[in-house]
Amino acid sequence: MIYGYARVSTAGQDLHEQIQELRAAGAQKVFSEKYTGTTTKRPVFSSLTATLAPDDVLMVTKLDRLARNTREALNVVNALLTHNIKIQVINLGQTFAIDATTGRQNSMTKMLMTIMLAYSDMERDMIIERTQAGKAYAKAHDPNFRDGRPRAATGQRLEAIRVYVKTHTAKDTAATYGVSESTVYRIKRRDKAAKQLENARDTKNPVISNAENNR
Repeated sequence: MIYGYARVSTAGQDLHEQIQELRAAGAQKVFSEKYTGTTTKRPVFSSLTATLAPDDVLMVTKLDRLARNTREALNVVNALLTHNIKIQVINLGQTFAIDATTGRQNSMTKMLMTIMLAYSDMERDMIIERTQAGKAYAKAHDPNFRDGRPRAATGQRLEAIRVYVKTHTAKDTAATYGVSESTVYRIKRRDKAAKQLENARDTKNPVISNAENNR
């Protein structure tokens, strides 16, 4: 049985294109879900892996549909191969599989796994470098910056985070300023809401005006 798995990382993204590509490539049944890197819960993927049996094929359009990062993808691939489940990656034009004769990874799978492991190490080093560079930036621009336990984002620190997150990811910003990602997202939401309210006032939105007049 050939199973397809489609995933998008934000609620606004569309699964249709992935699903169509999987079906065109031969997937007989497709599982799909919307999942972000901020949560480890993937109920649909868990249901899919519980369904898979030896000699089944799990098909994805890209390897990053399986996991949030290369290291996690390696773990998923290894776990599936252990149960003699093949993983077909459409954009690579390759299938991870166990050789039926030797009971070991075939030569192409070995090569791909070696490349993935090397990339995983590079990915980890890049994250460390970005974090260190971010901390150096924060130390130079935020007099209240301190390494260590997360602290409340207030005053100059809050303003520094607002500026930094405009050109960096929430994850990098959180690591740089020692706050949680949820704090960064909360700051972004508040700023967005404040901007929307300001725009509404500028355009004399009747809903806003009536609400203010009724106070």
